[in-house]
Amino acid sequence: MTPLRRTLVIAALMAAGETVFLLPFVLARIFRPTFLDVFGITNLELGTAFSAYGVVAMVAYFAGGPLADRFSARRLMSAALVATGAGGIVLVRIPSTGVMNALWACWGLTTILLFWAAMLRATREWGGPTAQGRAYGLLDGGRGLMAAVIASFSVLVFAALLPNDVASATPEQQATAFRAVIWVFTGMTFLVALLIWLVVPDGEPRTPDDARPKLSSAGIRAAARMPTVWLHAVIVVCAYAGYKATDDFSLLARDALGFDEVQASGIGTLSFWIRAVSAVAAGYLGDRIDSSRVVLLGFAVLTAGSVLIASGLLPPSVPWMLITTIAATSVGVYALRGVYFALLAEGAVPLAFTGSAIGLVSFIGFTPDVFMGPLMGVLLDGSPGVLGHQHVFASVTGFAVIGFIATLIFRRVTTEARGDMIEKPKAHAT
Repeated sequence: MTPLRRTLVIAALMAAGETVFLLPFVLARIFRPTFLDVFGITNLELGTAFSAYGVVAMVAYFAGGPLADRFSARRLMSAALVATGAGGIVLVRIPSTGVMNALWACWGLTTILLFWAAMLRATREWGGPTAQGRAYGLLDGGRGLMAAVIASFSVLVFAALLPNDVASATPEQQATAFRAVIWVFTGMTFLVALLIWLVVPDGEPRTPDDARPKLSSAGIRAAARMPTVWLHAVIVVCAYAGYKATDDFSLLARDALGFDEVQASGIGTLSFWIRAVSAVAAGYLGDRIDSSRVVLLGFAVLTAGSVLIASGLLPPSVPWMLITTIAATSVGVYALRGVYFALLAEGAVPLAFTGSAIGLVSFIGFTPDVFMGPLMGVLLDGSPGVLGHQHVFASVTGFAVIGFIATLIFRRVTTEARGDMIEKPKAHAT
């Protein structure tokens, strides 16, 4: 593959990796206060829709892994994007909560069964044996850049359709502006589906010796026998819980700082711009000092930021302190996302079973899709105002500490495994 083609492929993967989640998650992350108002729902009801997604996704992770080991990433990803975009046509009608739950459940199939493992396998193959941190860092950083650009544009569209005095907007004006944003996200999803179809090669997944597993549970059984895979799953659970909490940033800005809806959306967008930088930097750093060390640093930063928010020590009268803490916490979150799948190579997962290992790690690791939405809803609705946000980030602190400990154990296991591999040839030599 020529350098130009390699660049086009990773760029397409970056674009697709974020676009497929625009409607299910990014929309509510940026515009959470508006989303709740326009749909007339509570935090718990929105969290329930996210949970419906998560329940379906848990099954889809297992099935999607073997699919990615067997079939073309180009076809799987293109189909996923088209099907996800079709859901935007339903969402723009502002459906009932029952339809919302069904829609998010369908998105659990389109974004995970068809898309997730296929994208990660294509990224691992793109990185080759020496650039795994760079590959996954570029992927998540590029996803962040894509999200930041789209989010910034959507906030401009949203603001342009509202009166100059945002607080005076009627519910009808608010709904009209929000529908325009949904259409922007839907159109982008369809466009990127076409990009994937045109750019990503159509070959079936191949290992160097063409030792591809059949569509069966063999790969999952092989991955399940590896202790590093289970530790990897715990690491992803804890990191992803922190990522899910970024959904709260725009609502936190409104409740703690008194921001209007456009200003609050800007805080959500700030997090995406930070992601674009920190994930790429983490990936390149991971190739130099081991991805697991970067994961340790990420959990340390996430812990510090979450403790500050949870403590209530940040005075609302000094907005820059909370905004800076949100920014720093975002660095920790997105550094983790930039490299946690590079642990596949560090954990010595065979390339032939990459999709299956991803399926197992994701099945466990992304369970926050099931429980974090309802948990945040209960905490935020049960303790209105700033106190609810403090409770959310107290829970994130607990996950960050557990993730830090799991990463230390992961490093110990992989170090011992490398030592055993060195000792065996010496024993044969004697």
